[in-house]
Amino acid sequence: EIINGKGIARQIEGEIRRAIEVDVSHGKRRPHLSVVLVGDDEASGIYVKNKVKATERTGITSETFRLPTCTSEVQLLDVIGRLNASHLVDGILVQLPLPPHIDESTICNSVLPRKDVDGFHALQMGRLCLDMDSLAPCTPLAIVEILNRIDVDPYGKHVVVCGRSAIVGLPISIMLGSGRTYGNATVSVCHSRTAPSDLRALVKMADILVTATGCPGLITADMVKPGVCVIDVGITRIPDAATGRNKLVGDVDFDGVAPKASYITPVPGGVGPVTVAMLMRNTYFAYT
Repeated sequence: EIINGKGIARQIEGEIRRAIEVDVSHGKRRPHLSVVLVGDDEASGIYVKNKVKATERTGITSETFRLPTCTSEVQLLDVIGRLNASHLVDGILVQLPLPPHIDESTICNSVLPRKDVDGFHALQMGRLCLDMDSLAPCTPLAIVEILNRIDVDPYGKHVVVCGRSAIVGLPISIMLGSGRTYGNATVSVCHSRTAPSDLRALVKMADILVTATGCPGLITADMVKPGVCVIDVGITRIPDAATGRNKLVGDVDFDGVAPKASYITPVPGGVGPVTVAMLMRNTYFAYT
């Protein structure tokens, strides 16, 4: 079955909207998200536009600060400092990637943890590892939410995660392997230094496969077992020979793997829309 990420995202957004309308009816102000975009990266611009549209659908107010590529790290830190200090700003999102002269770690850790709706602050990551309440990164949250909504319980299952990035692979492996209600899986992590034979052997054992490497065609039909649940987080632009334009593809050979999978996310339209919905939910949590 192909997982309808857009449908799941709209459900979540509807739930958030209803909760906000109740708050507003009780005299509270609406939650507010401030988005900071540095430079003119085309993909980043599209992502920000999609996030702003989601704020409109959920009843969250937002503003976007568009800064030129030549913005210095000190200038960016000043903008974030003012947003940190504002009692009218609940969530702050700094769109990545940043220009090369700005240190992303410094910027992510300059956002107040309670306003860090992206979940990238070191404190949030530490709290996540220790099973404490935290604003977790949105893509891992989206994966957990998708599994929940399609009634696939990781408890006791073998989850294989391909990729170990700090924003997807590492946190999702921690979350699904934890003792939380959505966890209790046995988790294996593969990455760019994993021997191809080991990758193949581990993927073949996966009940749930999460892949987030940005390597198109990494996972082929002969690598997975029948009935596997596949969550494809990879997103890469490649030329489409048929149209002459670029198209988005995941890490999984979709046409080959889909017939063997019990569930599979498409790219685009799978994890992406749910990730944006989880950003809205984190903003609402930061507000409450």
